[in-house]
Amino acid sequence: MADRLRPRALAEVAGQEHLTAEGGALSRMLATGSLGSMIFWGPPGTGKTTVARLLANEVDYAFEQISAIFSGVADLKKVFEAARLRQSNGRRTLLFVDEIHRFNRAQQDSFLPVMEDGTVVLVGATTENPSFELNAALLSRARVLTFRPHGSESLAKLLLRAEAAEGRPLPLDEEARAVLLRMADGDGRAILTLAEEIWRAGRAGEVFDAASLQDIVQRRAPVYDKGQDGHYNLISALHKSVRGSDPDAALYWLCRMLDAGEDPLYLGRRLVRMAAEDIGLADPRALGIALAAKDAYDYLGSPEGELALAEATVYLAAAPKSNAVYVAYKAAMRAAKERGSLLPPKHILNAPTTLMRSEGYGAGYAYDHDAPDGFSGQSYFLEDMGRPVFYRPTEWGAEVSIGERLRYWAELRGKRHAQD
Repeated sequence: MADRLRPRALAEVAGQEHLTAEGGALSRMLATGSLGSMIFWGPPGTGKTTVARLLANEVDYAFEQISAIFSGVADLKKVFEAARLRQSNGRRTLLFVDEIHRFNRAQQDSFLPVMEDGTVVLVGATTENPSFELNAALLSRARVLTFRPHGSESLAKLLLRAEAAEGRPLPLDEEARAVLLRMADGDGRAILTLAEEIWRAGRAGEVFDAASLQDIVQRRAPVYDKGQDGHYNLISALHKSVRGSDPDAALYWLCRMLDAGEDPLYLGRRLVRMAAEDIGLADPRALGIALAAKDAYDYLGSPEGELALAEATVYLAAAPKSNAVYVAYKAAMRAAKERGSLLPPKHILNAPTTLMRSEGYGAGYAYDHDAPDGFSGQSYFLEDMGRPVFYRPTEWGAEVSIGERLRYWAELRGKRHAQD
């Protein structure tokens, strides 16, 4: 069905109006009558291949499609030779490379000469961030266009097209239809595939509710690659929600990652990092609670151990925040690298031998326990460093009561809701 309903004109492409509508990037490009090389970046099922085909048709370029998964250097050479032959006969070639990020650096470099001399107009499609996966030289010669996941409105349009093509409505009640849109997870191809499954399963006069729908189509796995963008995007969302003192959002992103199959121990390690970086000495107990949650999961396993991670997530999000130690550490590290391997001042060096004492080691050291109030005030820095200040503590003390923490969170939540 996805192939049967493939748009025949750019205006029929759903969900990418920022590119295809009047004034969009692709519409403006077509208005000039010529195309430049492009990288289409976006999740699966958003129309990258379809749009590439339509662009070739609009400007009457030959359309060649290869996949980086199944192609090598020999295949690329054949495509380039065919494109050169067409160019000599007065026709240009649009080369669509699916999963272009799968090509290694050397293979990506092979596109540069044919892009520069106009042998091909390259349109690469990738689900991964081009900044990380593609050569800088390739990116400098191509424009990156972002394809967005389908929203519920564009997915609903696709369902209406499917129903018109089939000549019958989907046998779903209103709630089940809404659930189906969520199951597609922004993937246009998926919504049409799921619709086909429903029509195949339905008997005459049968209408499915939300529960029976999930039994029929099962549950589509969330779009999430534990080693790629999905992973980094969600852990960023979790970390920033904790830093922003929003336990509700933090719990949501934690559950999104767990639901997608993320390693819970990875999440435990990240919670430990959040406690050290964003809470610090505003609540020293946070680090211990994060470590305990990681250990609790390690001890209990799934599904009981996830609750410990959830508990730590809420605690960290509701805790007062201070990055004073984090900032101080980075500043001290910069100073350490800039100064090199200099010896500490001699008065704080031990002098176990006569030679070392004669060299001034330990001379003038003030033993702090003998000083009034246990504080001598002596400098522990090299003379030419002065007394730099790295650590600037926040207003929070080392001990923060539960009541103070709850009041702190309640005030923040009140402010956030007032802004909403």
